[in-house]
Amino acid sequence: MDSQKKIIIAVPHGFCAGVSRAIETVEKVLEKYPSETVYVFHEVVHNQHVVDDLKKKGVVFTDCLMDIPEGSIAVFSAHGVTTEVEELAQARKLRVYDATCPIVDRVHRKVRRLSQQGEEVIMIGHAGHQEVVGTLGQYKNENGGIYLVVNHRDIENLQVRNPDRISFVTQTTLSVDETADTIKELKTRFPNIQGPGLNDICYATQNRQSAVKDLAKKADVVLVVGSRNSSNSNRLREVAEHEGTRAFLINDYTELLPEMIFGNQVIGITGGASAPEYLLKDLVRELRSFGYEDIEEMGISTEKQKFRLPGDLV
Repeated sequence: MDSQKKIIIAVPHGFCAGVSRAIETVEKVLEKYPSETVYVFHEVVHNQHVVDDLKKKGVVFTDCLMDIPEGSIAVFSAHGVTTEVEELAQARKLRVYDATCPIVDRVHRKVRRLSQQGEEVIMIGHAGHQEVVGTLGQYKNENGGIYLVVNHRDIENLQVRNPDRISFVTQTTLSVDETADTIKELKTRFPNIQGPGLNDICYATQNRQSAVKDLAKKADVVLVVGSRNSSNSNRLREVAEHEGTRAFLINDYTELLPEMIFGNQVIGITGGASAPEYLLKDLVRELRSFGYEDIEEMGISTEKQKFRLPGDLV
């Protein structure tokens, strides 16, 4: 390996189309209603810097829809919401702009369709994550059921009403490898289960994970820029570690500790799908102060996807 200290930046990294659309939605709403308070239900994306920047512009974030005054402007986050939240917003006459990622919305529509058809649904995902809560809340058939599985034990203990009429969906930001193993186990337990393969995992998640896999093979340590509550950022760290490379998730350059990089020649860096580009630039500048002057990019970005803004914001 080259003896010179080097930084390798994974490509692609940072904002995906769904995150860009969600942030742009809030900013366009602010422009459209400069004299009104704009409320956002939950963090619009899971990145503290993005949330803090929008707060400075006057956005009010809340985890309780009842805290939003009747008739006010409300933006739903990129992670999606339950049908109960949608109905409550309508009852409270909120002027809603739905920033749910279109890929998440595709999973929502699939769950609603399966619910209407009387199929039971198994969701692979992390309990408590906002995307998972929103997707579980799309199922409305009292004669069926939707079940969340997180690990092997959940699958082993799972009891369904009719194993011959069951399908599965997945949280969009999971690890592709981990999900493949879970799907295989589900198919063993329920031979007639129907599902989309890995199509529910969003293309941006897959692309970033593939780039980090390659990056981890070249780097001595991988630094992932992203917030602690960002599912896709956590998965990037796990993917790097799965390749046998030490990896750290940091919110920004201020969390970089000398012991993370001490004695390492090649530092790999990437950003979660909700991490602004300037955070990576700040990290590169900080690493340069430690003598890492040689910088290269690894990979290629073919992402040209751009999602249409909601409502009358186009």
